[in-house]
Amino acid sequence: MGDVVGRQVVLEALRSGQEINKILVAKGPRQGSIREIFALAKEQGIVIQEVERNILDKLSEGANHQGVLAQMAGVSYLELEELLARSKDGKWAPFLVLLDGIQDPHNLGSIMRSGEALGIEGVIIPKRRAAPVTQTVMKSSAGAANYLPVCRVGNLVVAMDTLKKAGYWIIGADMEGDTCFLQDLTGPIALVIGGEGTGLSRLVKEKCDFLSSVPMRGAINSLNASVAAALLMYEVVRQRSLVP
Repeated sequence: MGDVVGRQVVLEALRSGQEINKILVAKGPRQGSIREIFALAKEQGIVIQEVERNILDKLSEGANHQGVLAQMAGVSYLELEELLARSKDGKWAPFLVLLDGIQDPHNLGSIMRSGEALGIEGVIIPKRRAAPVTQTVMKSSAGAANYLPVCRVGNLVVAMDTLKKAGYWIIGADMEGDTCFLQDLTGPIALVIGGEGTGLSRLVKEKCDFLSSVPMRGAINSLNASVAAALLMYEVVRQRSLVP
């Protein structure tokens, strides 16, 4: 994955047990969260190197590093079989999110942040024509990418077939679908979110069991992909919370 920057993101990486090669910290007083970063790094045996701030400026490529940068060992993507084996929480029906061509790393990070907060069990992304988990994604996810399993697949349609065989209902986010408020979203669900501006690709859309939409009343009848994803994920959680 390379480097991740920012105090909160680095803290979350430490707290979640991500493999970190080294942490670079700007020279100066150790105050606030920097002190916690030093303490956690010491506990975990991670090397901390104090450097001039201009070095962090260069390494972070313009990102707001807040005086700290972690050199990560690399992101570990799960195989689909591994993800399915982990997706078993007796209190909730399995809930995964598939991303069909999300190319903006900020959108990917935002979806992961909402998904982790709402308790999804993983994200599935294609290997081609899609944003991978990068430093920008880590920052946009506010550290959620440290906790949420990510699976990369060569063919999203084939992965959908595998999910169906495993008992999942495949739900596509699309304005042509019925309103999510009138659908039963309490069973095992794999929610598919389409790409920015393009929506679901034809083959992916055809493979969905049904389509779901967020009702809108304004003049603008479309939502940002990450916003639509968050609203649909929340509706799933809302419905499940009502089940005794």
